[in-house]
Amino acid sequence: MNVWIWGLVLLLAVSSAKWGSGKLAKPLKKLSKQWGFSKVAAASLLALVTASPEVGISTVSAIRSVSDIGLGNMLGSNIIALPLIMTTAYIASRKSFKTNGKEHQQHLENKFFALPKSSVYVLTVPYLLIVGLVAVLTIPEDWRGLQPVDGWIILAAFFIYLGQALWRGKGKGEEVDWNKKEIFLALSGVLAVVFGAYFTVRAAEHIIDYIGISLVIGGLFITSTLSTVPEVFKTWKVVSSGQPTAGSTSVIGDKAITMTLGFFPLAIVTTPISNFQIYWVNIVFVALIPAVFSLLVIYKKETGLKLKDILILNSLYILYLVIILGVIGVY
Repeated sequence: MNVWIWGLVLLLAVSSAKWGSGKLAKPLKKLSKQWGFSKVAAASLLALVTASPEVGISTVSAIRSVSDIGLGNMLGSNIIALPLIMTTAYIASRKSFKTNGKEHQQHLENKFFALPKSSVYVLTVPYLLIVGLVAVLTIPEDWRGLQPVDGWIILAAFFIYLGQALWRGKGKGEEVDWNKKEIFLALSGVLAVVFGAYFTVRAAEHIIDYIGISLVIGGLFITSTLSTVPEVFKTWKVVSSGQPTAGSTSVIGDKAITMTLGFFPLAIVTTPISNFQIYWVNIVFVALIPAVFSLLVIYKKETGLKLKDILILNSLYILYLVIILGVIGVY
């Protein structure tokens, strides 16, 4: 099949996976309301939905014995997501919201994007602990690579992460109505995610082979970028509707789930580290960008991001590109 056709298949497959995850969002929002979760905790639950395409890609790549695509996709999407999503959220928040009143107007005048401290303590700090765990399990020479035991340890970390996020700030639940249409759309969403993940990997295999690059590089720059683009549109829509916290912080929970559930299938089939230098550089930036984000949010009296903070996050991504492209050039 012509590579351009596979390119189209890749776009359609990624869109299918993201469409499917979108159809799962509404039922989870209702569950959050019914169970009385806080906004940040609800964002963590919704991250199960937004991370499902990446987890699906990892699973399919493990089944098809092209685990490096899934590995590259996870690492690449975790690095690009935070600068891209926060930039989108900042720009989308530069208008008046009917629901935010005088406080948001002050944020507009001060060129400030407000975020709660809980977005750091409930989501980012545990995420960094997960990245540290992954590094300990995969970087030391004697343990290098992903083995089944690593998968079970990382899976346990996922349940701990999700549990602490959901139960912090839990309040009283509310009555919600469920209908058959929502359930049908949710089931359709699951099928769309599975379909999209399978054909994303199949198309990526052909495109990577045609270009002549390694599977991990293809995952880092092709599938990861395309799988993040739909999140940009979702972020713009949610933040523009007057929900800046929900529209921006869910990306952190998304990537925490990607670093746990996404690693699990790759570990179960045993995935060696084919290029250690590329791997450790990516792990460093997977941790560095959210760590800097946390400091930028909480070092001020009023927590959040200013324009200069957004520029710092994007500068880190540019630095990553310079370093990783230099490493690739060496090889």
